[in-house]
Amino acid sequence: MAHDQLPHADRITHDPQVMVGKPVIAGTRIPVERILAHLAHNPDLDDLFSAYPELTLEDVKASLQYAYTAVEGQQKRTRRRAPGTVGAGHL
Repeated sequence: MAHDQLPHADRITHDPQVMVGKPVIAGTRIPVERILAHLAHNPDLDDLFSAYPELTLEDVKASLQYAYTAVEGQQKRTRRRAPGTVGAGHL
């Protein structure tokens, strides 16, 4: 996916002064990881919005896109390793 700006960049922020620099929904103290964990445990959006009424569907989409981008980047880094090399955690 080639973009000048990641689609979640306007909704996800990193600030060392907010939640120790974890990625959060802009204007909140809600970490992306909390949204992902909630959805992994219970994928009911109504329940998520009830627990975090300040969230929007666009915030959830941005969180999922952020996670996708992170996984996609990890997969690309793994594929670039030379054949026969062992990465961390694979010993």
